[in-house]
Amino acid sequence: MKKQLVTMAATAGLLFTSLGSASAAVHTVKSGDTLWGLSNTYNVTVNNLKTWNQLSSSTIYVNQKLTVAAPQANAQASTASESTSSATYVVKSGDTLWGISRNYNMSISQLKSLNGLSSDVIHPGQTLRVSGSVTVAAAQASAPASSSTSTYRVVSGDTLSGIAVRHNVSVSQLKSLNNLTSDLILVGQVLKVSGTATTATAKAAAPAPATVTTASATSSSAKVNALVTEAKKYIGVPYVWGGSTPSGFDCSGYLQYVYNKVGISIPRTVATIWSATKSVSAPRVGDMVFFETYTSGPSHAGIYLGDNKFIHAGSSRGVEISDMNNSYWKPRYLGSRTTF
Repeated sequence: MKKQLVTMAATAGLLFTSLGSASAAVHTVKSGDTLWGLSNTYNVTVNNLKTWNQLSSSTIYVNQKLTVAAPQANAQASTASESTSSATYVVKSGDTLWGISRNYNMSISQLKSLNGLSSDVIHPGQTLRVSGSVTVAAAQASAPASSSTSTYRVVSGDTLSGIAVRHNVSVSQLKSLNNLTSDLILVGQVLKVSGTATTATAKAAAPAPATVTTASATSSSAKVNALVTEAKKYIGVPYVWGGSTPSGFDCSGYLQYVYNKVGISIPRTVATIWSATKSVSAPRVGDMVFFETYTSGPSHAGIYLGDNKFIHAGSSRGVEISDMNNSYWKPRYLGSRTTF
């Protein structure tokens, strides 16, 4: 009987040891943690940690789950099997084309070519093709059938290039079909993704102009209010170069995050935001104001709040409200543009 008890205790000990080592492979970030400190604690390199967790920078945040041990062979096999059975990857916060291309053993140019990307800008939630072995027939079979529906409703994270790839049309065709003058799209917006609809059908489906005007004005006002409220939530968040989350923002990362929160999709960099938005002679609340700072052309931007004040992610104090007429910003002001 004693021998049986000892054997059972030893077995339980082995089981708990096994479970303990498995759980130790994941670390929950605590206040004060750094990648360098974790690399010393778990006897791995910082590059290992960044690769295993698909981090594009050394920024980590409290309660983030990090893999701190090399993935086991069975996990790698599972991943390999998954990538074989699925030729797509859903972009997560912090992802870069460089990191994704490295994980899938391909070049950035191959990744861009597969997905019809004209720049290195990607967005969380965006679905990318990560294998060139998928046949055209298979890709078309997995894409939404354009014959059954000629419209698509925009969801958070969508871009014109991504929608164009999924529906086998070019960005210029998509813009032409929908009378778009920029690459700006809104969450919930319904886009035509097929040119088979006749002009008469399109006119019949279009709402009466008076109704559109009233609804548009009401919707625009509500979005402006929501935008300003959202923007002010992050006052005090520190400035982080390349940052695009509430753990740290750069100026364009802050704008993209806040606008996306209220259902407006804009590009990632100041220059591309400038190009994708519509110029206005004077800013209104909710419009963006642009400045020329460290380089020629638009290199910094914020959201206009009225009374010559704007909110932005400044490199010195992070997200703050500044006066456009002060001695620094006034001579650097380039103009204002709108998404409304």
